[in-house]
Amino acid sequence: MVQVKIINKGRQQLPAYATPQSAGMDLRANIDEPVTLRPMERRLIPTGLYMALPEGYEAQVRPRSGLALKHGITVLNSPGTIDADYRGEVMVLLVNLSDCDFVVNDGERIAQMVIAKHETARFIEVSELDDTERGAGGYGHTGVE
Repeated sequence: MVQVKIINKGRQQLPAYATPQSAGMDLRANIDEPVTLRPMERRLIPTGLYMALPEGYEAQVRPRSGLALKHGITVLNSPGTIDADYRGEVMVLLVNLSDCDFVVNDGERIAQMVIAKHETARFIEVSELDDTERGAGGYGHTGVE
């Protein structure tokens, strides 16, 4: 289990796993008044949280399936990445893809956050790549027979 330093400047509880095998933790809106998202409108919603992730880790901000299915609300840059060296407030970029207004209330669960280990890559420039069965087959290539 990785330890993450966190400051909560908001009024909401800290993110927590709902069940022992949950991958994501709910992020909650920390707003002074309700925010209305009109159809196709996008807004940054504050959470009141500030984190220091260990080197080699990121936090991925993802949509909540219930908001997406029931209301057409999703995270626009999904998954959004919070880097280990970022120290600003965790914000969630929500978009309303429905044809109805949606009101975000203080304390509402607006996204989920997954803490994930990642690798740092170093590119090695070469003149050619090894051959594979797929080769240069692009989008949809492996699903066509």
